Amino acid sequence: MRILLVFLIPILSLADPGKNAEIFGIWTLVPPVVAIVLAFITKDVILSLFIGVFSGTFLINIINDNVFVSFIKGFVSIVERMVGSMADSWNAGIILQVLCIGGVVALVTKMGGTKAIALWLSKRAKTGIGAQISTWFMGLVIFFDDYANALIVGPIMRPITDKFKISREKLAFIIDATAAPIAGIAIISTWVGLEISLIKDGYGLVGVENINSYSIFIETIPYRFYNIFMLFFILCTVFMGREFGSMLSAERRARAGEVHSSRVSMQDVEDKTLEPKEGIKLQGSNAVVPIFTLIIGAFVSFYFSGLSSLEGEALMAAKAAPFSFETFRETFGAADASVALFQSALLATIVAITMGVWRKIFGVREAIETWVKGWKTMIITVVILLLAWSLSSVIKELGTSRYLVALLSDATPQFILPTAIFILGSFISFSTGTSYGTMGILMPLAIPLANAVGVSSGLEGEALHAYMIVSISAVLTGAIFGDHCSPISDTTILSSMGAGCSHIDHVRTQIVYALSVGGVAIGIGYLPVAFGVNVWIALPLGLFATWALVRFIGQKVEVRKI
Repeated sequence: MRILLVFLIPILSLADPGKNAEIFGIWTLVPPVVAIVLAFITKDVILSLFIGVFSGTFLINIINDNVFVSFIKGFVSIVERMVGSMADSWNAGIILQVLCIGGVVALVTKMGGTKAIALWLSKRAKTGIGAQISTWFMGLVIFFDDYANALIVGPIMRPITDKFKISREKLAFIIDATAAPIAGIAIISTWVGLEISLIKDGYGLVGVENINSYSIFIETIPYRFYNIFMLFFILCTVFMGREFGSMLSAERRARAGEVHSSRVSMQDVEDKTLEPKEGIKLQGSNAVVPIFTLIIGAFVSFYFSGLSSLEGEALMAAKAAPFSFETFRETFGAADASVALFQSALLATIVAITMGVWRKIFGVREAIETWVKGWKTMIITVVILLLAWSLSSVIKELGTSRYLVALLSDATPQFILPTAIFILGSFISFSTGTSYGTMGILMPLAIPLANAVGVSSGLEGEALHAYMIVSISAVLTGAIFGDHCSPISDTTILSSMGAGCSHIDHVRTQIVYALSVGGVAIGIGYLPVAFGVNVWIALPLGLFATWALVRFIGQKVEVRKI
C-alpha cells in the first residue's frame, strides 16, 4: 500500500479531471489491462469487467480523496455508472430489444416451430452429403441466436447423421461453426444489440457522437473474413469429402461404423425448457411467421425511423422517390436501430402469442410466462452490456484512448493493427470462453487506436473510414475465432451436448479447423486489406484459399452407401 501511495503522490498534487490522460499517464491503462489479465486468469468475464471498472473508478476518485475513501467512492461510482447506462435512452432500447428477442426465441421454440422446420429439412436428407448440408442450412435458418442453434440442431439431426455414418465430431463441428459465425453477421439477431452498442460507444471515444452504428455494423459484414470463410469451409469439406487433422480420423472411424469415440460415456443432454409442448402439431409456420414478422417489421421500422430523421435535401429526395435505393440507404443510415429492433421484436412477440393462443398451444398466461423465461436467458448478455458500457465510460473519463493514441499512433504500422486486434481478441476469447465479453473489452480500445493509426499514416476520408471498418471487424471476428478454439466456451459445450459428442473430442477436432481458417482470414483477409487491397478482391481470394486448403491438405474420406 505504501508503495502505491508513493507512486500516486505526484498524481494527487497534479489532479485535474480535464487532463486525466496527461496526469495519469500509463495508469490510464489500468482498467482495460486489469479486465484483460483477469479474464485470462479467472476465465470469468463478468468478474473481470467488474474489477476493471472498479479499478478505474478508484483511480478517478483518488485524485481528491485518500485510499480508503476512494475505495468506497469507487464502488459507489460503479453503481452510478450502471444506473446511468440503463437510464440512457439508446442503451435502454438495446437492452429491451435483446431481452425481447430472447422472448421471441422462447415462444417460437415452445410452439414447436423451429423443431418443425428442422424435421422438414432432415427428411430431405437422402445421403451423407445431404445430411451434412441440411445441418449446415439449419444453422443458417436459426440465424437469430447461437444458443438456439446449438441446442436445437444437434438433437434433430443426430439420428440422420448417425444413419449415414457421419461422426459425432463432424456434427458438433458443423453446429458450432455455423452458430456464432452466422449470428455474428446476421442483420437481425440477439448479437446485434451488443455489437452496435459497442460500436457507438467506441466512436464516442474519438469524439464522433452522431454515428449510425447499425450502418457501420452493416459495412463490417464483408470484412468478417473468419465468419465467411468458416461457413464456406464447411461446404468444402462436405462436397469434396475431404478432412484433415483429428477430424479425418474421426470420420474414417465413423465410416467403419463407430460414429462416436469410446471416450463418450455421457447421456445425451438436452435443455428441456427448449422442447415444444407435448402433443402439439409441429408446424413450420409457428417459426416462419414470427421470425419474418421480426425481420420485415425491423426493416419497416428502420425506414420510417430514418425517414423522420431526414432533413433538407435528403428529406426532399426521399419524398420524391420514396422507394429508391438512395432513399433506403439514407433512411436506414439515419434510423435509430435500438428503437427499431425493439419495436419489431415486440411486434413479433404479439404475433407469436396470438398464433399460439389461436392454435391452442398455450393460454395467454402461459405464453407470457414463456416470453418472460426467454428474457431470463438473456440476463447474462444484459449484465455484460452494462459492465461494458461502464468500462467504456471509465476509459473515456480517464483518457485511456488519448494516452494510447499518443503512445501508439506513430509507433504501430498501419498494416499490423487489424491483425493485432484479431489475434488479441482471439486470445481473450479463448481464455474466457465468451465472444461477448471480448467485444466489450476490446472495442473501446480498438476504435480510438484505429482512428489514430490511420490518421498518423496519412489516411483520410473514405480510406480512413474503410480502415476503421476493418479494425472493428477484427474485434468482432477475433472474438468468435477464439471462442471456437476455447474448451470453456458455452457454445462449444452446448454443441458437444447437442451432438452427443465427447466435449474433448469436439475441441480436439475443431481447433485444427478453426486455426486453419483463422490463418486464411489473417493472411488473405486482414493483412492485404490493411495494405489497401479492396475487400471484394480479398474475399474471393480467401474463398479460393479456403477451397485449396481442403483440396490439397485434406484427404479423401471413403464414402460408403447405406
